[in-house]
Amino acid sequence: MSSDRTRLEGIAEDAMRRYGLEPEFPAAARAQVARMPGSNGNGAGLRDLRDLAWSSIDNDDSRDLDQLEVCVNAGGRVQVLVAIADVDGSAPKGSPIDRHASTNTTSVYTPAIIFPMLPPELSTDRTSLNEGQDRAAMVVDMTLDADGALVASDVYQALVRNHAQLTYSGVAAWLDGKGPAPGAISRVGGLEDQLRQQDRLATLLQARRDEEGALDFDRSELRPLVDADGVKELRAETSNRAKEVIENFMVAANGVTARFLSARGVASIRRVVKSPERWPRIVDLARQHGGALPGEPDAQALQQFLKAQRASAPDNFGDLSLAVIKLLGRGEYVAEGPGASSGHFALAAGNYTHSTAPNRRFPDLVTQRLLKAAIAATPTPYALPELTALADHCTRQEDAANKVERLTKKAAAALWLAPRVGERFDAVVTGAGPKGTWVRLTRTPVEGRLERGAEGLDVGDRVPVRLISTDPARGFIDFARA
Repeated sequence: MSSDRTRLEGIAEDAMRRYGLEPEFPAAARAQVARMPGSNGNGAGLRDLRDLAWSSIDNDDSRDLDQLEVCVNAGGRVQVLVAIADVDGSAPKGSPIDRHASTNTTSVYTPAIIFPMLPPELSTDRTSLNEGQDRAAMVVDMTLDADGALVASDVYQALVRNHAQLTYSGVAAWLDGKGPAPGAISRVGGLEDQLRQQDRLATLLQARRDEEGALDFDRSELRPLVDADGVKELRAETSNRAKEVIENFMVAANGVTARFLSARGVASIRRVVKSPERWPRIVDLARQHGGALPGEPDAQALQQFLKAQRASAPDNFGDLSLAVIKLLGRGEYVAEGPGASSGHFALAAGNYTHSTAPNRRFPDLVTQRLLKAAIAATPTPYALPELTALADHCTRQEDAANKVERLTKKAAAALWLAPRVGERFDAVVTGAGPKGTWVRLTRTPVEGRLERGAEGLDVGDRVPVRLISTDPARGFIDFARA
């Protein structure tokens, strides 16, 4: 008899194929890995920055490490350096590995199995910035003044070494005074000062983003924990102080990357949320919570409303955040020539290029190749028409990957909830339209379809529901209005 884990693996593989993604690496890509030399051998001629106190902060179980961070004091100012794994050196354009990566365009993370964009021999080893290993990297070098304003920046290639592989949960608990210091602090000189300085600088960067209208959400995602037998637990994964440090550094680094390419006349792929899809409903939702928003989309006004709500009604802020995120609509990739800027509404970023996760996202690998060409002043590897086609393809495949991840999480949740059919839950409406109405439970971030009693409901409404059925194979969790 197969275990629930085996069922979830089969559901995930079927979903990958159904949505146009490849669950397995082709023979040519596996052969390319087998032919690779034992050593990277790509550090020759690079700037040697291995002695800097680089560290990584990522999920507890992450093995595909894309970036490192370090701060360097420079006469009253601070250099923030972000090192990004050199993936292109092991997966050149047009190679079998690259062709597979350009098909899926992203790693897909499901509860029981991961479908990496790159072969694990690369993403968790050769091109992962693992602790204690020398690695070639693309470095985004940002000089900040005492107020966190960017006063200078550069992008170049270098050789780096990760001296401390840290986790979000461990660093956040320590920074908040709720947990012990990470073990690496006792063996890596200056690491404690590094992490506290990074935390301080991230706060300054966040404050500047707030001034520009960056939206502050309380994000909570479902993370089913699966062991050899099946689903052990449904956990709500939320942001924390360490994640916010990395987020602010990555947003800053991606902005520098976009401006670097534009200044050198190089087209690029940008990540944008052009304008909210359902702004009138956001205005109505704000009115229900005692706020007032203008009739036309305004990021700063929305940000001020969200900040006020977080302060005045923190217990309900998660549900409100979820509703606004749904109403803003999805982001998408677009190709833009130098100097153009569609903007990113939610990030308050006029220039934003994905560049910091080339082990996991194909647009970031494309950006890395564009950066190498710009640095070397060689012809761009992608003309604008090719970038345009790639941007559209990456948007479609990311949507497909999101569908796979949602379906498999719901399959795991359906297995977990099956014994609780008939129970009552509090929920918030997350989707309402001709295709149906969806709700998300407030205590555990499980989403399902509201099969009965949806009349008159819209996104953001709170509603009591009763679980009426589950179908793990199809990822169905159905509720009725209680």
